[in-house]
Amino acid sequence: MNSKITNPILPGFNPDPSIVRAGDDFYIATSTFEWYPGVQIHHSRDLVHWRLVARPLDRAELLDMRGNPDSGGIWAPCLSYCDGLFWLVYTDVKRHEGSFKDSHNYLTTCATIDGRWSDPVPLNSSGFDPSLFHDDDGRKWLVNMQWDIRPGRHSFNGILLQEYSPKEKKLVGPARNIFGGTDLRLTEAPHLYRRNGYYYLMTAEGGTGYDHAITMARSKNLTGPYELDPIKHIVTAKDDPQLPLQRAGHGDWVETRHGEVYIVHLCGRPLSLHGGADQRRCPLGRETAIQKAYWNDDGWLRLDNGGTDPDRDVDPPDLPPHPWPETPARTTFDGGNLPLDFQWLRIPRDESVFSLKDRPGYLRLYGHESIGSWFTQALVGRRQQAFCFTATTKMEFEPDSFQQSAGLVCYYNAHKFHYLHVSCNEAREKHLAILSCEGQQQWNLNYPHEGAKEIPLPKGRVLYLRAEVAFEKLFFSWSLNGEDWQHIDVCLDYSLISDEAGRGEGKSFTGAFVGMACQDASGRCRPADFGFFEYREHTPDVGDYG
Repeated sequence: MNSKITNPILPGFNPDPSIVRAGDDFYIATSTFEWYPGVQIHHSRDLVHWRLVARPLDRAELLDMRGNPDSGGIWAPCLSYCDGLFWLVYTDVKRHEGSFKDSHNYLTTCATIDGRWSDPVPLNSSGFDPSLFHDDDGRKWLVNMQWDIRPGRHSFNGILLQEYSPKEKKLVGPARNIFGGTDLRLTEAPHLYRRNGYYYLMTAEGGTGYDHAITMARSKNLTGPYELDPIKHIVTAKDDPQLPLQRAGHGDWVETRHGEVYIVHLCGRPLSLHGGADQRRCPLGRETAIQKAYWNDDGWLRLDNGGTDPDRDVDPPDLPPHPWPETPARTTFDGGNLPLDFQWLRIPRDESVFSLKDRPGYLRLYGHESIGSWFTQALVGRRQQAFCFTATTKMEFEPDSFQQSAGLVCYYNAHKFHYLHVSCNEAREKHLAILSCEGQQQWNLNYPHEGAKEIPLPKGRVLYLRAEVAFEKLFFSWSLNGEDWQHIDVCLDYSLISDEAGRGEGKSFTGAFVGMACQDASGRCRPADFGFFEYREHTPDVGDYG
């Protein structure tokens, strides 16, 4: 038996977990927002060890987010298993700023978790966070929050319930508002369950920041009225700012074969509580944690710790340990497919944007639109999953215009990034520079210190680029041979690569990526070739970075 589960179980940007058991296998689906392919699915056999196994929304018929805003795209998928099929419902958010939400909900199915998922069935656009409930009588019901666009009204207008007909492949019958939420408000993320004669409704409330919580209610009737849990919120960190897991909410629960109950929920880890500076910023974004739970004598779900605080360490279930092989730190691009750890932005796979075939053994990025584009951008990256890491890549790139650039980027969104890139001037003299955007709506070249001025580079040489991150500090360095490194004497504020930076909580919902990028504003699609990408996590002495 495993000794403990250490939270978060899915570190880095893995929010809005939906969990399901199929036989002896557990799967968690999480949101991916504007990153392609859509929806991450992790697999475990012991609830302790998890591995990424699939991203189902991997073709244009299922998902095309061209033009979606930052933090739009795939919100809060729900994964279930019934009738020999996996069922996945998801939202594609086309707009989320201001009074309007353009949020379209879809359903897709597959017999295997990593197979080819069916073409999507459009469901509704009345709100986001849909989930599908399979009742004991064989009927299926969709629940989602309802968005209210009317002036002067609260935008979160309760939870809608409507029947889904698999035969007709559409919603049928009336849509009923079954739950209005509590005084914490912002009621979303509904999941329905049936147990011992009750229908249980689990929702998230309080927003997805530091007031987040899981709320439960129940009813003898599917359509209500729903009785609120006497303690109201069963998981939350909102009343204790010193808990190592903050922003706890948006959950789901599962039972093992032996009847042990576990709740998964999103959380955030502020730098100030994990070795960094005194900031309530979470570069790792919203992560997934798990808590042991039980049903009390009154039929309510309770945490095993006797309270509502999320624990960092949790007792595991009575299941045999099932670890997975470790992923190598270095990725080479000598296969036909991009390794599963990597994603790109918004658009279905397009060989004119990046290719593993045009130069075998390399990832070739063809320069397209700017690093702030919501349309066609050549940026391939992977999640940051620890507070301290080093990322290194090998690049070949020969720009012939100042409109062309390529390099290594620490990226949150179009307004929050640090970019070590190669370009040239009008005389075609090649150089290395840092481009930063610090959370404002505009983006500017930013040379914070003398050492960050343009660095001349020889033509026709391979270049190695490195990012070293320790909590809120970022240092870039470069090399011509991969052994002798030149450190750029500038300490960049890495905490800007977080949900809370820039316009603050409630405007951004993803997490930090580090990756490779290429731009060509001339429209000639100048390529950059990357020979490898290496990501190593560690816990260094922060002083080692200046």
